[in-house]
Amino acid sequence: QVQLVQSGGGLVQAGGSLRLSCAASGRTFNTYIMGWFRQAPGKEREFVASISWPPDSTYYADSVKGRFTISRDVGKITVYLQMNSLKPEDTGVYYCAAKNSPVIQYAPKAYDYWGQGTQVTVSS
Repeated sequence: QVQLVQSGGGLVQAGGSLRLSCAASGRTFNTYIMGWFRQAPGKEREFVASISWPPDSTYYADSVKGRFTISRDVGKITVYLQMNSLKPEDTGVYYCAAKNSPVIQYAPKAYDYWGQGTQVTVSS
C-alpha cells in the first residue's frame, strides 16, 4: 500500500499563486507516476498534471499548460504542484494520485492510490 498525504491549497484571488504538496509513504518502490487531478462541484474528476520517472517527464492538461508546474523531490518522495496565474475556473478539490504501472494514462481509474483532497478556491 501507498499512502499519500496532501498539504497546501486555500483561497486566493484570480492571478495569484498556490502550491500543493503530496508526500508518499509505504510501498513506494513500485510507484512510477504521480499526478494531480481536480474536481469542481457537479463535474467529473479531471486530469491536471503528472510526472513519471525515470527519467522525469511531465504532462499537463491543456487548460493549465504554462501556468502550472509539477515537480518532485526524489529524496522525500514528494510531488508538488505550483499553480500560478490562477483563474476562477481552477476552483475545485485537488487530489494527488499515484500509480504503479509506468504506462502514461490520464483517466482517474488508471491510478491506484489517492490523497485526501484539498480545496482550492480562486475568487474573481
